[in-house]
Amino acid sequence: MASLPYADVDSSLRALAGRAEGFGRFAVGGLRGPLYSVTTLADDGPGSLREGCRKKEPLWIVFEVSGTIHLSSYLNVSSYKTIDGRGHGVKLTDPSHVGDRCVRVTIHHCFFDGTRQRHPRLRFGKVHLYNNYTRNWGIYAVCASVESQIYSQCNIYEAGQKKKTFEYYTEKAADKEEAKSGLIRSEGDLFLKGAQACLLTGAGNECMFHPTEFYPTWTMETASDSLKAVLQVCSGWQSLARPEEQRAVA
Repeated sequence: MASLPYADVDSSLRALAGRAEGFGRFAVGGLRGPLYSVTTLADDGPGSLREGCRKKEPLWIVFEVSGTIHLSSYLNVSSYKTIDGRGHGVKLTDPSHVGDRCVRVTIHHCFFDGTRQRHPRLRFGKVHLYNNYTRNWGIYAVCASVESQIYSQCNIYEAGQKKKTFEYYTEKAADKEEAKSGLIRSEGDLFLKGAQACLLTGAGNECMFHPTEFYPTWTMETASDSLKAVLQVCSGWQSLARPEEQRAVA
């Protein structure tokens, strides 16, 4: 079996705060702030996610509830916040904004099991996916929509009934006349049980970003059965208690 990612990190609540990789590697987040507990699925008001996100002070945001938060407007997260969803299943719906052209996200060492789609579905921004395990999706695994770029690297895609791994949706940005889809590049990905990449050919790969343009290194290994076994045990939503709090030292 492959070695466990970050095996040298303890399991306290904020232990991973200094081990971020990718686009967010320099983020401090809410490391030096108190806990803020989300106690309601309401879009706004006391105990809501939005209320915590708008506060100016550093906060480590955790959830005491599971379910869907229906956003009525763009969710703006102020500086020095960590949103920690471990221990609960939380879904956000209706976030959409042309300002997302600036979005840069790194997604790694995640396990997506039996979900329908959006691992992720991206509009406008850039996403680096690596060492994730996605299986038995309902529609597609990953979707690139208007003006987006997705770099999929050393992931495991294991199909169920639906075999199409990558999807492309053509949409028009609110400030543009021409409708466009996005781009996906696959490098070192493992496709199992008939999973079909369905990559676009000749679709402007020269416009695709490469992670090294933004950060020099990341913790990655070859997509393999041993990696799949580790991710099933150590990642994904699981009915586990949230790690204990560890007060940050300034």
